[in-house]
Amino acid sequence: MRLKKADATAKSGRGRSPADRGIEELLKDGVVVIDKPMGPTSHQVTSWVRDMLGATKAAHGGTLDPRVTGVLPVGVGIAVRAMDSLHHGTKEYVGVMKMHGNFDTKRLEEVFEEFVGEIIQTPPVRSAVKRAPRTREIHSLELMETSGRNALFKVECDAGTYVRSLCVDVGDALGIGGHLQDLRRTRAGTIVEDRAVTLYDLKDALADHANGNSESLTRMFNPMEILLKHMPSVEVKDSAVDAICHGADLAIPGIVALDDSIVKDGTVAILSMSGESVGLGRALIDSKEIMARSQGFAVKTTRVFMPAGTYEKGWTTSDK
Repeated sequence: MRLKKADATAKSGRGRSPADRGIEELLKDGVVVIDKPMGPTSHQVTSWVRDMLGATKAAHGGTLDPRVTGVLPVGVGIAVRAMDSLHHGTKEYVGVMKMHGNFDTKRLEEVFEEFVGEIIQTPPVRSAVKRAPRTREIHSLELMETSGRNALFKVECDAGTYVRSLCVDVGDALGIGGHLQDLRRTRAGTIVEDRAVTLYDLKDALADHANGNSESLTRMFNPMEILLKHMPSVEVKDSAVDAICHGADLAIPGIVALDDSIVKDGTVAILSMSGESVGLGRALIDSKEIMARSQGFAVKTTRVFMPAGTYEKGWTTSDK
């Protein structure tokens, strides 16, 4: 739910909705969702996208193993700073789990239920992170169908969950062993596979764009704000934007609207009144307290996306 501050009467006279950005702006600081093929690493795919676009830098929104396919958001320009925002959202996968023995479908469904909630995982030996036990949450684990010793499943989980390890643990819980056979990511944050395009699609669209037809490429590219849609957000007055761009924390009088899902110490997206991404911050109080107070600070700015000077300066400094 979106809450409006009672004293927020300001109307935006500046800024521009992300939906109004042209293709050249999107190619410079936007996001394309690649349908990652089996074989290359996520890093290789990102490098290919960067080279095709002629971008200086690019980053992806969550590593997929070489054998895993599906949703791989790739950001360029300023969007690179926001790619890890997807770590604050959930991800969804569809996969095939192969059991090492015969199993009862009802029993497998019961085991799936046991794994819903918080679980403790140790990253695999070949992972790129430190092999220390860590907690992740499985939000749902659904058995879709079975065939012989294969089980088709869908899982929604925290970012950073090792689905391969989850399958091994499920097989152990069944007492027969099991492993992940195939896996596809179908969603990252709010980005679903319907938005994904192949590398070949992107190459063809870039060729059409070079020849004066940008229709396909425009459909493929997204404003960087797509990376923040799953996060609770605050909308700030025009007069507060430039201060935040200089690293200032967000004061309550500068807030126009906010989501009611903000919790203390949670990550918050800071948006302009035109819907532009200004930065990220850590909530100092929750939504209820922000609505109840008229003074004080609500969000500590932790990362800035918008270049300083995009909005006119609406703040003053003290000579003291």
